[in-house]
Order: sequence, then C-alpha cells, then structure tokens
Amino acid sequence: MHSALAATTDGVPLGLVDQSVWARDAPQMGKKHQRAKRAAADKERQRWVTSLHVTQHAISADCRVVVVADREADRSPLFAAERRAGVDVLIRAAQNRCVDADTRLLEDAIAAAPVRGTLTIDVPQRDEQPARHAQLAIRWTSVRLCPPQHAKGRATLPHIPMQVVVAEEQTPPPGVTALRWVVVTTLEVTTWDDALRVVRWYRTWWLIERYHYVLKSGCRIERLQLETAERLQRALAVYGVVAWRLLWLTYAARQDAEEACTVVLAHYEWQALYCTIHQTPHPPATPPTLRQAVRWIAQLGGFLARNGDGEPGVQTIWRDLRRLDDSVATWLLLNRAPPAQRDDLTYG
Repeated sequence: MHSALAATTDGVPLGLVDQSVWARDAPQMGKKHQRAKRAAADKERQRWVTSLHVTQHAISADCRVVVVADREADRSPLFAAERRAGVDVLIRAAQNRCVDADTRLLEDAIAAAPVRGTLTIDVPQRDEQPARHAQLAIRWTSVRLCPPQHAKGRATLPHIPMQVVVAEEQTPPPGVTALRWVVVTTLEVTTWDDALRVVRWYRTWWLIERYHYVLKSGCRIERLQLETAERLQRALAVYGVVAWRLLWLTYAARQDAEEACTVVLAHYEWQALYCTIHQTPHPPATPPTLRQAVRWIAQLGGFLARNGDGEPGVQTIWRDLRRLDDSVATWLLLNRAPPAQRDDLTYG
C-alpha cells in the first residue's frame, strides 16, 4: 500500500489524497532480470510519480503543494515528472548521484558548500535512546541532477536544477548515530530562512510513518482474517479514515489548542467526558477547549497530565477513545428522559 497524506505546514494531517494497493507476483520477487523487462509504468517505483500526478490534480491550483518524501522516493523519474505551477518536491536523498554535467558527485558538492549556521531541534525518545537536543549545522547549494548512467537516450535527457539543503548533527551523544539529512528540492533556497523552511517541512514526513503505525498497531489491519483482496481493500478504505482521524485529533489538539472541542465531540460526548473526569453529574454550559478535552480523554486511561508529561500521543488517544465510548453510553442511559422532558436536558 502506498499512501499520500495531506498536511498543513504546521504538521496537522488533513486527510488522504491518494492511496494505491497492489499485490506482488511472488514467483518473480527478487529477480532483477524480470524487473528490468517491465515497462516503467509497471514498476513499483512508479507509485511516486502517480501520487504526484493525483495530488496536483486533487488539490486546488490556488493552494501551494509540496510533495515531501523520504529516501525511497529518491528517483529520477519523480524529479523529471511534469508539475503544474505551484507544485514542488522535497525529497531526502539516498544516492550519491552525478551532478553538474557529470563533473562531480552530490557529496562533493555538499562538501564544497560552507556551513551557514546551526539549528537546535528536539529529538524525541526512540527505541532505547532518550530524548535529546540536537544541534544541526545547516548548509545549502545548487546543483543540476544528471540523468541515470544507464538510462536509454541519456544524452538527450535533461539535467534538472535542484537545491540541496543539508542538516548534520555536530556532537551526537556517545554511541548514537549523528542525524544527517540531505534534502533535494525544487523550492528556492537562497537565504537562511529558506533553508530552515526546508528542514521544517521535511520533518513533516514523519506523519506518514505515524499514519501507518496507527493503521497497523491501532487498527491492526494486518491481523484481519479476510479471505479475498476485495474485502481487504474495503477494510482499508474504512480503517484508512479511522487512522487519519486519530492522527488528526492528536496533532490538532496541539496546534489548535484553543479551538472548542465541539469540532470533534458532540455535546453529549464532551459532557459525559467532563462529568466522568470531575466525578459530577452537572456539566458546565461552555464546552472545554480541544486541548483540554483530548487531555481528559487521555486521562481516562491513566495519562497523568502533569506539567512535565507533555501532550498525549496517538497510541494513548486511540486506546482511551474506547473508554470514552463506554462513558458516553452510560451518560446517555442515565440522562434518558421522556420526550416531553427532553428540552430541559443539557446534552442536546
């Protein structure tokens, strides 16, 4: 499955733009000579170009679009693909490819670029590594990407002008691999602010990883015992929306913290949530903010909401939304009234 997830520049997921599903031919897997015989449109790497075309047609021309992807998308066909005005690509480089009319390699061009400044970022905890602050040296330069060495008609293929932004950790902790992001982009990069924008937008790529994490671990899509591909695709269509909504709720509560929670919860839902958390049968007249409601949802499952605890993550939220459903069912049962009395109820 290959997904294209739209997000704001602040990292709030807006929904799926494109999603394709296919099955590999098991007897041919791992056979390079068979892959070489397939047309470009039939190869798996074509999915990046397909997503680019779908995205730029699905999103209004009034909206600027930046396609962000990790190293797997470092493909010449994607860089050379036709793009409408207002659409750019921002891809983490995986290959030390030839640049500038084959006169040097990408890493040579990076080494010749001076460090323009440093940026400190927060690196979250991962595996056995604790959270830390990382100081990144930032440099950038302009190159022209050469066509692949073995491409047919290579001499007639264009050299593609790109900007390269490099963010490299200066002094990683002992035993920790230094962060190093080499990002190639069609965005203009001429100033320090331009380079920081590229680094900040590249970090939104992590959302697609979180989306697939929710789909696999939260929705448990890989554990479904379905007998046909058609049934699995229909299940993906449903769970895909569920996974996005969980992710959206997590990040919207951080970016739009003061928004009323009614953008997510019905009146009876936030009232049931308030009364459960505060152990009272009387909800307030005004709904809480989105951030407060999400933190209360997390508290249903044990989130302590202390000053140093940060914001609840998507795993906490997907687990505790189920507990909210139980509280809402009880609330509606206890507040059920004859039709003549329903106008007096606060839950609407």
